Amino acid sequence: MKRNYIKSLMTMAVILLTNATCNRKLLNLPPPTASEATYFTSESAFKSAILGMYASLTDFYSSSNESGSGVWEGELAWLPGDDLTNGTGQPYEDFGNAINPSAGLIGNFFGSCYLLLGRANVVIQQLKTVKPGIFITPNLQNSNMGEALFLRAFGHYQLWNVFGTAPLDTIVVTSTGQLNAPSSTGTQLLDQAITDLTEAAALLPPSWDQADLGRVTANSAYGLLGKCLVFRASVTKNTADYQAALVAFGKISGVSLTTNFEDNFNVNTENNSESLFEFQAGAPIVGLGATNAWLANDQANIGVASSYWQCFENGSGTYMGGNLYYATAKLVGIFDPADPRLPLTVKTTDSTITKYVLNDQAEGSVNSLNNVRILRYADVLLLEAEATLQSGGDPAAAIGFINQVRTRARNMVSGGTVPANLDATVTDATTIMQWIMDERLRELACEGGRWFDLRRWAIGGTITLNNAFFSSQEPGRMAYDDHYLYFPIPISETSKNPNITQNKDY
Repeated sequence: MKRNYIKSLMTMAVILLTNATCNRKLLNLPPPTASEATYFTSESAFKSAILGMYASLTDFYSSSNESGSGVWEGELAWLPGDDLTNGTGQPYEDFGNAINPSAGLIGNFFGSCYLLLGRANVVIQQLKTVKPGIFITPNLQNSNMGEALFLRAFGHYQLWNVFGTAPLDTIVVTSTGQLNAPSSTGTQLLDQAITDLTEAAALLPPSWDQADLGRVTANSAYGLLGKCLVFRASVTKNTADYQAALVAFGKISGVSLTTNFEDNFNVNTENNSESLFEFQAGAPIVGLGATNAWLANDQANIGVASSYWQCFENGSGTYMGGNLYYATAKLVGIFDPADPRLPLTVKTTDSTITKYVLNDQAEGSVNSLNNVRILRYADVLLLEAEATLQSGGDPAAAIGFINQVRTRARNMVSGGTVPANLDATVTDATTIMQWIMDERLRELACEGGRWFDLRRWAIGGTITLNNAFFSSQEPGRMAYDDHYLYFPIPISETSKNPNITQNKDY
């Protein structure tokens, strides 16, 4: 497997950017050894800052993290869905009262989003004010701006999907007078993401060379832009957003479904034809000695920008001895037993997850080199189906997008017949929407986005969530009600900022 430049430098960039980042949580620190004015004086300095932005993603996908919390924050998005179960009374699965403003994971995730936003804002400001002659590579300044806008959009997208409301963060904080920004309302977080992604798509390159494989491209921006538009339309019922999403998806070029579904989760087939955006998991950096997965990447004993999965088989690799994540009975039951995707997603004999870890290469019990596929083309096709249907488009065209995903799965077996194409003559919108929702569960299960889907559909009234909707090893613990569609704002934020509004019933 080819290791690329972004993987090998991402962790090192954290140290470099630590001296170049200013946000509201760092205002009281002593002056850094290098100021922003003296740091951003070359293309290489900007590249280090860009890689530092990407390194912020370790908070969401790795056991090591930038914020220093020392926990895996992914479970906040992964466990509340109906695809994974832990069976230990974990509050993010059973919606227990441990989901509250004082919960450490809530504060960590919130802070990690703002770490990403803060780094992106620094780069955006510096790119807007850079002196002539600093950039000598054609179009690189625009490409860097596109990357920063994309990652800022991703931060706001994450905040909306978990909290629904939070202060917009689009400036570099330089004085206390700029603190205490108010909470967003409605879909303002998504609105900002859509604005940034629209600009980013026009600036990003169609591709990067092999050394920079994994950096976001125009396709990445168009894909996430379309997804944000569909998400916004899900809750506002704005047909124009669905139509705009279809326009954005139509600008994606040169991508295709891989022949083998498994290639999207195999460490040896990363950044393939189906990939639009991946977290670039990396190996330890040569010459830095042993690494410690539990340390934040910006500590002296540097961790690695690895992936973390709480679904390793045989009890290995779980966070501090915590239980494995297993497939729910609902997930197993949604597949036809002959669907080739089933054994590549879950082992039905014991419900352990095989997706991502079936052909994993790990540095240790918790550090995985396998990239997290954050956005891939199959996701886009199913979003196209939804946007087509919900905008009043041709039902047969919507079904055709679903059938592309099912055809890829079927064709993995010579002469395969399962999953068969859905009937393209059906016109009932409720039936077709159920097909879309079910196919998203089959195709995208255990990839970290199921809760985001359930949340938007529930807010928009497409589905009704209740205790019976979820599938758990311990269903008696379920305590769901609608206020969990908006997780609480951390008490560390509401206690300092009088302009932040706490979400209902917390």
